[in-house]
Order: sequence, then C-alpha cells, then structure tokens
Amino acid sequence: MKILVINCGSSSLKYQLIDMENEQCVALGLVERIATKKSILTQKVDGKKYIIEEPMENHTDAIRVVLGALVDHEHGVIKDLSEIGAVGHRVVHGGEKYANSVILNDEVMKGLEECTKLAPLHNPANIIGINACKALMPNTKMVAVFDTAFHQTIPEVAYIYPLPYRLYTDHSVRKYGFHGTSHKYVSDKAAEMMGKDIKKLKLITCHLGNGASISAIQNGKSVETSMGFTPLEGMAMGTRCGSIDPAIVIYMMKELKLTVDEVDNLMNKESGLLGISGVSSDFRDVNSAATNDGNQRAQLAIDIFCYKAKKFIGAYAAVMGGVDAIIFTAGLGENSSRIREGVCAGLEFLGAVLDKSKNNVSGIEAEVNTDDSKTKILVIPTNEELVIARDTMALIK
Repeated sequence: MKILVINCGSSSLKYQLIDMENEQCVALGLVERIATKKSILTQKVDGKKYIIEEPMENHTDAIRVVLGALVDHEHGVIKDLSEIGAVGHRVVHGGEKYANSVILNDEVMKGLEECTKLAPLHNPANIIGINACKALMPNTKMVAVFDTAFHQTIPEVAYIYPLPYRLYTDHSVRKYGFHGTSHKYVSDKAAEMMGKDIKKLKLITCHLGNGASISAIQNGKSVETSMGFTPLEGMAMGTRCGSIDPAIVIYMMKELKLTVDEVDNLMNKESGLLGISGVSSDFRDVNSAATNDGNQRAQLAIDIFCYKAKKFIGAYAAVMGGVDAIIFTAGLGENSSRIREGVCAGLEFLGAVLDKSKNNVSGIEAEVNTDDSKTKILVIPTNEELVIARDTMALIK
C-alpha cells in the first residue's frame, strides 16, 4: 500500500508518497507560492526533478496539481489515484484532546477547529489541506498526526506553568511541546542502533534546525521538552528568541511603545541567530561570517546557540537521573559538525566524549563518540514523514 503524506503551510505544501511494503519514498515534492500567479510545484523521483509552474489559487488547486503530478504518464509514479491507500496529514497542534494519531471524521475536524486558537499560524493551514484532500479524494481515508501528541506523556509537574491554575483549567495554558514526530523517530532509531530496548533507555534528542527543540525520553516516553505552550519557548533558534525573562516583554511595550503584534514579531521573526548576529537566520551564513570574516557577533550567536543546548542537556540528564545517549537530528544536528562539537564540549562529566574525527560526518546515521565514552553520541537524520505514514497505516488497517 502507498500512503500520501501531506504537510500544509499557509502558502506552501510539502508531500511524500511512501510505499509501505518497503517504507521507501517513491516521490516527494514541494508546492510554493500558493494563491499567487507564480505558484510552482517541484517533484523529485529517483533524484530527478519535475517542475510545474501554473497559478494555484488555493490549497485545493495545489492538491489537484500534486495528484496530477503523481499520476502523470511521463513523470508520475502511479497509474491511478486508487493506488493511494490513505492520506496522512501533519497537524501541528492537538491540544490535550489528542494524545495519539486519529482517523479524520466530522467530530475530529471539529476538535481541530477548537485547537486553532492554540496554533493560529499553523492549524488553519493544516485544516485547509485536509479539506482540500477530502474534496478531491472523497473515498480515501484520512489520518491526522499531531506534532504535540508524543509529548502528552510529559508529567503534570513538567507541563503546568507556575501561573494561576485557572489559566490551565479555563484557557488550556500549559506546556505542549512540538517536533513530536521527529523526537519519536530518532529515539526509536537510536535504540535500534544501540541494540537495546527503548523501554530501558534514557535518551536526550536534539532537534536542531531553524526551529529547535530538545527532549528527554525515558523508557520510550517523552518526559520533558524545551518548547512549551508555543514553539517560541526553549532554545534560541533561527529567528526565535526562545526562553527569556517574561518581564522583558512588559519592558519593551512600556519603554519602546511596542504593540502586542510588534513584540510578537520581534520575538518570533527578528531574534535568535538573526537578532544576535545581524547577519542571517541561516546558520551557513552566520558560520561563514564568523569563520571567514571574523564577525564577533556571528560567533557569539553560534556560542549562545550551543550554550543553550548544553544547558537543556544537563537539565534533562538531571530530570532522568542519567543519560544513555545524546542524539542530534534536523538540519544543524545532522549536518553541522561544528554545532555538535560546540554542544558536546564540557559534557564529559555526563560520560559523553565526542570523537572529532568520527564527528566529521553529514546527513548520515553515525556514532560520533569515542570508543570509551560511557554515553553514546549519535547522529540520526530524522524522517517525520515516515512516522506519519506508519501511524496512518496502523490506523487504517
């Protein structure tokens, strides 16, 4: 059976078609600039690109073009849409209502609408994508897989904020956590690489990219994670500030006369690597400025990023009473030996000793610790789409 995985953004759409017999991706693609006259689809099959440029007024148009590309007689990979057994949709926020993936029906769609207030930038686009697929594939089963679901095992002591309790009971203010499919995939893969039962392991997974989060996974379950009520909490990121003194928000509004929206934009889109370096939100640009130009603010941005990650690793080792492996994944975690080295420097007290020669890898599964390191240091490319496809397959069987 083939599963189509859909990940809708506000003006973009990513997709993969996965053959579940061998769990191999047979086609993947990206639709950009939806709702403009310059909409473009790029589909990759066997390393070759297939590009379609045509106006797509909305996500229904985009889904229609995607399905057409998949069945195209020259560039497609299936003969008929009936070969798609189900569609798995990435949904950012499931609130407390959804601790697992679910088959989509009218009741679930209502629940997703209710969660929109918790993720106003993401859930509406996810819902639009679901409705578009339902309109074009009315007889195909649909499944929602949530970014937040994996973290629903976090204990109350970790997810309740020290605010008036009524904010939790009346307004659902609590830590939710994100990147759940990624943390789940790499923790399972780590146990497989180590040849051990995940239910007996203490793992720290570092999803480090433009968006970054770190999780403590004990006995196969998430027990703590750095992102919170929103993806803004936790790590310094590409453009997000991460955790700061909340009084800074009040100060900026009073002293700088900033509005709520202006402060929100400042913290989400003008901070992090971009805000500190003044160069870019892209680590490659920041790293080049620090290395080639001697830009001290760029170097400071890198140092702060690594320092923040190190703090979370130390804290989560304390939460679990130890750690068996530290896992690096996502764009920076998988590809930047410099970031891994910066994060691991000083973690020898946890038994984690990086081997610099082994660490010179990018985009592949690798063990990069020294032979005598008590704690494993692993690089594992994430595969969130496969997690979505697996959950979808399990539910429709």
